[in-house]
Amino acid sequence: MRIFEGFQKGVNLGGWISQFDSYDKAHFDSFITRNDIRDIAGIGFDHVRVPVDYVLLEEEDGTAKEDGFHYLENCRQWCEEYGLNMLVDLHECYGYSFDPLKKDMDRERFFYDSELQDRFFRLWGRIAERFAGYPDQVAFEPLNEVVLHEVADAWNQVASSYVRMMRTVVPDSYLVIGGVRYSSVASVPLLDIPLDGKIVYNFHCYEPIVFTHQGAYWVENMPHDFRIGYPMKLDAYREASDSMNLANDLAGIVFRDGIDKTGEDFFEAIFAPAIDKAAKDQVPLYCGEYGVIDLADSQDALRWLKDIHGAMKRHGIGRALWNYKEKDFGFAGDSFSGIRDEFIAAL
Repeated sequence: MRIFEGFQKGVNLGGWISQFDSYDKAHFDSFITRNDIRDIAGIGFDHVRVPVDYVLLEEEDGTAKEDGFHYLENCRQWCEEYGLNMLVDLHECYGYSFDPLKKDMDRERFFYDSELQDRFFRLWGRIAERFAGYPDQVAFEPLNEVVLHEVADAWNQVASSYVRMMRTVVPDSYLVIGGVRYSSVASVPLLDIPLDGKIVYNFHCYEPIVFTHQGAYWVENMPHDFRIGYPMKLDAYREASDSMNLANDLAGIVFRDGIDKTGEDFFEAIFAPAIDKAAKDQVPLYCGEYGVIDLADSQDALRWLKDIHGAMKRHGIGRALWNYKEKDFGFAGDSFSGIRDEFIAAL
């Protein structure tokens, strides 16, 4: 399998210009600065994944917002200064969001609405033009976490059109594309898009969900006081998932046939179909998000990180940890101070 060079060990900048509490220039100016990029490079990361919402880059009528692009351009310059690469991830576009807290969002319409898609392509044309001169440093991810399995074929059509459009502007840049079911690793084999040597298959991994998201307020049916350790027998995670009636899109992997244990073998098993697909298509494989909520026991989180990293390293899977700061997964705050050295070593 090919390797996603320069994007092997990264971290997400979630909560900065995406998933922020309010549209606040003071927040955008201070949450991530040059010093943060310096610190990230100092830890030994080679790239940052930068989630950005469309509202930073365009007005409600679709016209461009110059001040929003300024944050992405600053980040690229800081990354260049400290030897990092950058993946631009459109976390939300006009007409689509993965966010489970946006309960009134129609998560199907975008994939069948040509007007919404045209606006999506126009925005991506602007992004591509801004960074076309940095094909070795800047990669692009069209859309974060397509939720519904039912739109798999429609998403392949949108993603294929995206590839063709982007190649008119950034012929030599990496395009990082995930599948459905929240970019599940199990959905990578469903991808059917044009391949040209600079395509990367992307997935997210928070398995088992009941461990990595224990107590998460945004997960439907998850008790806020629920806690569970790692590693445990797989039956414990299955029983907890069943008791909470977690959506199959979120917790389905622990119920797959052929998976009977946790540890590195668990990740080897759930990654296997994606690894086979990537090897067959000669495409690099990348995990754009993975991590453990800060409510989990810190030593359990370390054990989970070591296991998932063991499987990723064995197969040359690039990765970006969720998350650098805050968002319930951040490691830059006080909650990780007691295990910081062990945590960095585990990365």
